[in-house]
Amino acid sequence: MSRSDFLSSGPRSYLTATMTERFDCYYCRDKLHGKKYVKKDDKHMCVKCFDKLCANTCAECKRPIGADAKELHHKNRYWHEDCFRCAKCYKPLASEPFSARDDGKIMCGKCGAREDGNRCQGCYKVVMPGTKSVEYKNKVWHEDCFTCFDCKQPIGTKSFLTKGEDVYCSGCHDKKFAKKCFHCKQPITSGGISYQEQPWHSDCFVCRTCRKPLAEARFTSHENNVYCVDCYKTDVAKKCHGCKNPITGFGHGTNVVNYEGYAWHEYCFTCKRCSLSLANKRFVISGDNIYCPDCAKKL
Repeated sequence: MSRSDFLSSGPRSYLTATMTERFDCYYCRDKLHGKKYVKKDDKHMCVKCFDKLCANTCAECKRPIGADAKELHHKNRYWHEDCFRCAKCYKPLASEPFSARDDGKIMCGKCGAREDGNRCQGCYKVVMPGTKSVEYKNKVWHEDCFTCFDCKQPIGTKSFLTKGEDVYCSGCHDKKFAKKCFHCKQPITSGGISYQEQPWHSDCFVCRTCRKPLAEARFTSHENNVYCVDCYKTDVAKKCHGCKNPITGFGHGTNVVNYEGYAWHEYCFTCKRCSLSLANKRFVISGDNIYCPDCAKKL
């Protein structure tokens, strides 16, 4: 807003003159002959009565603006010329651009821009027009203030993620919030596999022995390691004391009988003489063989 938006007043706002004929003040009835007077709203009055009864009140100092004072007005508000200053820096604004705020404050162009401009979410200072800045979800930061909440480094043009109101670079977000692989303990940034309620990288979910990917293959686990079926049979599984083949726990060999450090497939745990299944039954061991009680008596 410029100086031309004002209507200057003071002595020029009202008709003032010096009377040569008899004339009385509208208020005090003093003779105005040969004196300076003011005419306002078709009423003639002496300067003293005008200052006391009719003068406008300055919006800044709250004192009357006398007939001899220079007056400025804007939107039904009045100021002494010397009182019309920026509310922030106190710069005189009688002949300067200004802005009138909703709270009634008058400010110079620079202070108005600072007051009304967007404030940086990092330093809370105004982001002045033309300044390098970052905008995200209707909020603004100085470019140097848009930093990772964790490492405090400027994010610039790099990708970032948020947690609540905080902004993180991708690396810090992954370290702080991403699930960690059960095997390598590093963050899982995308994809991954869940096994026994534990997350794994796809590249980590491989056979311990041959490194074969197990995401879409049959596998089993042993002591927190996973194995493909072939490697489990060869390297990990116990051997049946009867048939000498691996006890994998798959298929027909699901049930196992254990006794004194030996293990049998359930279907291999039979009497050596009559082939009677001895699972969950009384039996007798003689050497490397097992017998039912009746066959044991005949030995």
